[in-house]
Amino acid sequence: MISRNARYWIWITLAIGYNNPKVKKISEMYSDVSDFYNGGISEWRLCGIFSQKDLEKFYSTSLEDAQKIIDRCIECNYSILCIDDELFPKCLYNIECPPALIYVNGVMPDVDNTFSIGIVGTRRATKYGIENSYRFAYALSKYGTIIVSGGALGVDGASHRGALATDGITICVRGCGLNCSYLRENADIRNTIPKRGAVISEYPPDETPRNYYFPARNRIIAALSDGLLVMEAGKKSGSLITANLAAEQGKTIFALLGNNSPQNEGSNTLIKEGLAIPVTDFMDILCEFDNLYATNDEFDIDNISLADTGSFPVKGIKRQPSARIYVNKPIAEQPAKTVKVEETAAKPTHKENLDLPKTAQDVYEYIGNEPVHIDKISADLNIPVFKVLTALTMLEMKGLVSALQGRNYILK
Repeated sequence: MISRNARYWIWITLAIGYNNPKVKKISEMYSDVSDFYNGGISEWRLCGIFSQKDLEKFYSTSLEDAQKIIDRCIECNYSILCIDDELFPKCLYNIECPPALIYVNGVMPDVDNTFSIGIVGTRRATKYGIENSYRFAYALSKYGTIIVSGGALGVDGASHRGALATDGITICVRGCGLNCSYLRENADIRNTIPKRGAVISEYPPDETPRNYYFPARNRIIAALSDGLLVMEAGKKSGSLITANLAAEQGKTIFALLGNNSPQNEGSNTLIKEGLAIPVTDFMDILCEFDNLYATNDEFDIDNISLADTGSFPVKGIKRQPSARIYVNKPIAEQPAKTVKVEETAAKPTHKENLDLPKTAQDVYEYIGNEPVHIDKISADLNIPVFKVLTALTMLEMKGLVSALQGRNYILK
């Protein structure tokens, strides 16, 4: 979907730049932004909010350049939501300096009516930071929370992956154009997120990253989030900028309790100064929001499989390729392989009368004494991977199977 007035708002950003508070003033002054464009330089001057440099930029910027960006979005199948569009998030409009528009790959979730948590932290995350980013995002997603992050290495990437692993909804806010190949290490999640949420940016599709784009991007992460969780943040981490912006917007700030390492210096300071609520469990977050969830279901965060987190990309550390991500991917029926009798391992012993859901029961009965990959389970049982993963999580929680490295599972 391309908003009706997209070319005018793109023209405005090309003229006066991004992250400009004058954008909101234009939207408040004109019910139809085309009137602003068609009024010409005399109209722009009468607004009383533009400098001479702004006026010259408006005059010299072509509407054709804006149309080229729209054509590029159509070519890439990106949507454009403008500040005056009905589907533009109100939580984004209400900040002091909203973007004139956002480019969207996927479908923008209903953040105005769905609980959302932003998760941010260092790109040089430790194992502790990676595992907790994944674990919190996974668990919060289980409870219907939208996970918002920036798509960077370290904490951001682990958070997106945690949400995707449970077939949850996540939003990735980029500090460059949607079509930019920046951070190839996380290309797999950027390709998967549009199936379960959206990758968004206020910058045109092919815009390359610039240092000042990322602090500006952080205001969008904060705006889209009901609360912000800081995982691991150093003393000068950009995550602290996001936390300050979230605090200015009246959002609740959380920080993961950590040790005295440099990666935790910033987040620990937030806690010590009373700016963030210390957390060790995802329920610490949910309990801060009254009457948000009414459920008797018990979910043990410690039993989430962390087998693949060692392969998640972290800045400055070379890792093995990350495990493939599957979201609602149909599995074609495949014939079962014939196993020779002499190659068959000892017959596995399964517990009986467990009262498991059918999918979990089928998966449990399939797993034996030899490691088996989740893809093979899915293919042989003809069950989508996300349903297999849900079943495996339940079986792990009940102590019936164990997760091994590389998404392999074995009877416990």
